[in-house]
Amino acid sequence: MPLMVSISGVRGIVGDSLTPDVIVKYTSAFAEFSRFGRIVVGRDGRQTGGFLSDLVVSTLMATGSDVVELGIAPTPTIGIAVEQLHADGGIAITASHNPIEWNGLKFIGKSGLFLNTKENKILSSIVKESSGTYVRWNEIGRHLIDESFIRQHIDMVMSLPFLSVPSIRQRHFKVVADCINAAGGVIVPKLLREFGCEVVEVNCDVSGVFTRLPEPVPSNLGALSQRVREEHADLGIVVDPDVDRLVLITEQGEPFGEEYTVTSAIKFILAKTQGNGTVPQQVVVNLSTTRAVEDVAEEFGANVIRTPVGEINVSSKMKEVRAIVGGEGSGGVILPAVHYGRDAIVGIGLILQLLVDSGGTMSELRSHLPSYSIIKSNFPVDYALVDGVLQGLQSQYAGKSRINTEDGLKIDFDRSWVHLRLSNTEPILRVIAEARTKEEAESLVKEIQNHFHMR
Repeated sequence: MPLMVSISGVRGIVGDSLTPDVIVKYTSAFAEFSRFGRIVVGRDGRQTGGFLSDLVVSTLMATGSDVVELGIAPTPTIGIAVEQLHADGGIAITASHNPIEWNGLKFIGKSGLFLNTKENKILSSIVKESSGTYVRWNEIGRHLIDESFIRQHIDMVMSLPFLSVPSIRQRHFKVVADCINAAGGVIVPKLLREFGCEVVEVNCDVSGVFTRLPEPVPSNLGALSQRVREEHADLGIVVDPDVDRLVLITEQGEPFGEEYTVTSAIKFILAKTQGNGTVPQQVVVNLSTTRAVEDVAEEFGANVIRTPVGEINVSSKMKEVRAIVGGEGSGGVILPAVHYGRDAIVGIGLILQLLVDSGGTMSELRSHLPSYSIIKSNFPVDYALVDGVLQGLQSQYAGKSRINTEDGLKIDFDRSWVHLRLSNTEPILRVIAEARTKEEAESLVKEIQNHFHMR
């Protein structure tokens, strides 16, 4: 399996494409990119994360960089720490939703955001051209361990003006929380208990042993859905290994839909902030996120802007247009009031307050949102064929639809859309389609796959 290098960082299978040599090369290059300043390091709890963290920290110190090590921490917590400490950069050791044999590095700039396209190009050139710059024994960087940012992250969420902590506590929600035995285990149960919830912990021991595939999609969450029903819980909460994606299960044990995590958060924030001026509020999501966002925004007179997939693309546009809320349909909520990054911890606070305000259940919340069916498919392809097929599809549908080529190919019809793009994190082509019915969405996906099979 090849090393995956993209706007989302570097990922590979440990001991295969992700070797100590690769870690040292990219870490020393990032130190140079960060002008050998102070760098924050944290990891998502995977079994391989300990030795990789030691390697990253040692390499940074060898370049003369000072290191603030957070230990096991969510990726959004690491971004907050970079921002709060005015550090020169950060490294999150994580492969996000990828399987257990994977790990990787996400690079965070001094703004607390992931590196953008231009910054990634600079880093890539350093990786190619530099053999590493190391200092003498008496000039090595300092090493500080600081585990206080979990507490700071929780406090930032609980102090949001949109939330009434006493009213949430009064509901005494019963929550089943699945943290895939990774970084969520150090923060999610604690946050929920501070909100007055009764917490049933599932996979929260931070052992790094994944008991199921880590991507929080319905096909991987059958056991958790059953547990929610058995416990007669108010909801289930699922996060991915580095805690930037939030997925919800209703009290009936049914998937709420990761697309509707973001839609609900956007609806909540727009409802809380409407009437603040005559200029429409700005909302930013990526090209693959549900149309339900437009429906909700229209209700509040807000404007929706779409970007290529990738957290930094959404975050950068949010900063540019001063958006009040945004995110990605994979369950990634971005709330600038806390931090310009996807953050499941923020999402949990917003969803609990929304549930309080509605006075109803999770399934009732879902029933009041616009209804679409979205199909997310992927398949391996010959990369040499991709451009030709996309050009052929673009020609075929020109004049019959709205075409967007910012990130692969998105074809927008009046009642549906389909988006094709090469993954940033895996060697596959992603095909996402949305329509009013499941049958329509499946038909779109099948039509696209047939174009590739014809080649």
